[in-house]
Amino acid sequence: MTVIILERRLKTDDATILASGIAPRPASPWPVFWVASVATFLVSLDTTMLFAAFDALRHAFADASAADLSWVLNAYTVVYATMLIPAGGLADTHGRKRIFLIGVTLFLAASAACGLAGTVGWLIAARVLQAVGAALLTPASLSIVLAAFPQSKRAVVVSLWGAVGGLAAAVGPSAGSFVIDNFGWPWAFYINLPIGGLALWRAASLLSESAKSSERRRLDVVGIALLILAVGAITLAIVESDAPGWTRSELAMMGLTGLIAGAAFVAWARNAKAPLVDLSLFQNRTYRYVNLATLAFGTAFSMMFLTFFFFMMNVWHFSLPQAGLAVTPGPLLVMPTAILTGRFATRLGHRRFLVGGAVLYACSSLWFLLVPGTEPKYLSQWLPGLVMSGVAVGLVLPSLSAAAVSRLPVAHYAVGSAVNQATRQIGSVLGVAFTVALLGHAAIQRIDFNAVYVLHAGLALLTGLLCLPVDTRPHAAKA
Repeated sequence: MTVIILERRLKTDDATILASGIAPRPASPWPVFWVASVATFLVSLDTTMLFAAFDALRHAFADASAADLSWVLNAYTVVYATMLIPAGGLADTHGRKRIFLIGVTLFLAASAACGLAGTVGWLIAARVLQAVGAALLTPASLSIVLAAFPQSKRAVVVSLWGAVGGLAAAVGPSAGSFVIDNFGWPWAFYINLPIGGLALWRAASLLSESAKSSERRRLDVVGIALLILAVGAITLAIVESDAPGWTRSELAMMGLTGLIAGAAFVAWARNAKAPLVDLSLFQNRTYRYVNLATLAFGTAFSMMFLTFFFFMMNVWHFSLPQAGLAVTPGPLLVMPTAILTGRFATRLGHRRFLVGGAVLYACSSLWFLLVPGTEPKYLSQWLPGLVMSGVAVGLVLPSLSAAAVSRLPVAHYAVGSAVNQATRQIGSVLGVAFTVALLGHAAIQRIDFNAVYVLHAGLALLTGLLCLPVDTRPHAAKA
């Protein structure tokens, strides 16, 4: 669902394409849209499929702890979140087609390496490379799509591009469950190869290079390293909280290291000439609160997915395909809800949808806390909570992305949206860490889920509180 709005910059591209000698757009831009969107579909599909693969990985790597396996998810997300911010600048500087092709190639090569991994360490290393490829291709994909369409159609195209990612997220759990149960966990990665290979072949012959900037932007390597260290160290301290191999003092030092690295990142961003994150963005009140809310909601969102599979397979003893099908109704409600919300938010602002959706999300958490028991009763005990959570996510998640950039100057849309999406990814890392810390032990009981649902509800209510200062109403913009 990463939507990096680049329209102001692309307006100038339209005027310079012919003058620069770069090939003009094809007669129909839709083949370009589908080629670029297929790669983005794979990135979103891969993320949600891996939630379904967690239990299969525990059986495949029996010697690894749940905390170790959590890094199969978290190493990817940390690197993806960090690299997503400079990736758009790399595409503008070095050519969007070139960066897109490099990103897809790296993503596919890393997918093959993931499937062939014989140890958890190699699997995590391959996931890091996969994250770099995903970060490179995501903003380049949207840039290519927008450059292919006239100005009058770009708003519609952005919505369709985002819908492709939403569809992938919706079908990921059920598709992943079916593939993993029938062919094994490596096929959660191998499935990328034929689809991505076709997209790569068509992209090489179909896409034309977008205008490249003459300005060479510096990559903030120090900022990237500090952010990875900060998020990684804090996450490690959380997921290893009950591990016998770590003492409390060691975990405290690890958490302190993460906090120090976070403070160093802020200090560096204040003084660097071209920082990874422009901190002046957070002077905007709406942007500041939206990003705090995005961090809280991103944490709760990833907790929901992972907790679902833990509950279905360990308490109700569903098979993996059954669990994948059981989760599908919730994500399928996200897209239609988001489309309706977007229409009304244009006139009414985003705050009422953000706050109302957050409260509904908290209600779904309380439902799961109080209603489902140890006996499987899906229609009466689980489906109502799943419907509530699906509608709530449709109200909140797209609105956070839209509200984040609604009060920024147009020139800051791209980096502002990238930072917001990276913030959500960091929240996802924390959500996986909390879930594994609370449910990663053997022989999970129904009572073990209570703490997770209480934390989930608290994060949802915190999201609502943080959204109260958000004001994106049209009359407020005129004022």
